[in-house]
Amino acid sequence: MTFQPATGPADDHSDGGSRRHGEYKVPGGKLVVVDLDVDSGRLANVSVSGDFFLEPDEALLDINRALSGLPEDASSAEIASAVTAGLPEDAVLFGFSAAAVAVAVRRALAKATSWSDHHWNVIAPVVLPTHVNVALDEVLTEEVGAGRRNPTLRFWDWQEPSVVIGSFQSVRNEIEPDGVARHGVTVVRRISGGGAMFMEAGNCITYSLYLPQTLVDGMSFADSYSFLDAWVLAALEKLAISAFYVPLNDIATEQGKIGGAAQKRLANGGMLHHVTMSYDIDADKMVEVLRIGKEKLSDKGTRSAKKRVDPLRRQTGLARGEIIEAMTEVFTERYAATPSELTDAELVAAQERVEAKFGTNEWLHRVP
Repeated sequence: MTFQPATGPADDHSDGGSRRHGEYKVPGGKLVVVDLDVDSGRLANVSVSGDFFLEPDEALLDINRALSGLPEDASSAEIASAVTAGLPEDAVLFGFSAAAVAVAVRRALAKATSWSDHHWNVIAPVVLPTHVNVALDEVLTEEVGAGRRNPTLRFWDWQEPSVVIGSFQSVRNEIEPDGVARHGVTVVRRISGGGAMFMEAGNCITYSLYLPQTLVDGMSFADSYSFLDAWVLAALEKLAISAFYVPLNDIATEQGKIGGAAQKRLANGGMLHHVTMSYDIDADKMVEVLRIGKEKLSDKGTRSAKKRVDPLRRQTGLARGEIIEAMTEVFTERYAATPSELTDAELVAAQERVEAKFGTNEWLHRVP
């Protein structure tokens, strides 16, 4: 693997009064553009623009005035609060928000980054034990946070039937022990939150994004999910599947849910965004292995767990490999990504994590 550091924003962000430029496309919304100077550590000559809608017209000047004079190290929350406080009570923002302005400002100041500010890698599917796949999520997130690996998209592959439960789920409440034993299922706990995933070889498409948290700086957790998976929806559209996000973390079509996402943010600045999509799930076996109660289904509009997931194989008629190939192509084209591989050191580190953490009863049953 060849490591290439982030290129940094294309505009000149050096000291000395150079004009700064930042852009942010709101997921499902409009483009927000900010141009500004920095004078003695404070924002000056701020100009906000974009294809959004704003009433009254004069409110744009209010936004510019609210931003002018703020310290250049102001947090996203402080910037958004200043914008909100500076707007008249009758102001209407459509297609953007004060938080979106804050993201664009932080990008102009190189405090937040965009996709194009990084060199992205893609790791193709490699068959590995499920414990190792889970451990790699922690290892590679740490590596990206520490700056030792480029931001990376990795597709999973595995052989053994598995259930991967969320970081905060109870083993007792999520797993049917008789079904797990009968079907020889491996049960593993991951570092990200969210729900349990039933995974047999070839029945899911699972990928992990390892990224710096600067990419989602200033975004709400809800916005970060759809933002990080916009390329997936584009790939599915290319396959004639009209998919959309169901807050907080489900990917769905009109036929039903096809996947779910989970995240974990580390103290060193690295972030994991993990997604599993159903390709050809055995729904009968799934309900024998997982306990999916009435409360879980209460807001899904269905009485049966079998109806919650609508596999991609039925919707596309394509082989699993073809779908992964289409996803890889879209990601590569959008973000100029290049192929990469797991290093020997990363695989060794993951195996060590399995022995010390992910393969232990203490970790698996940390929530009984």
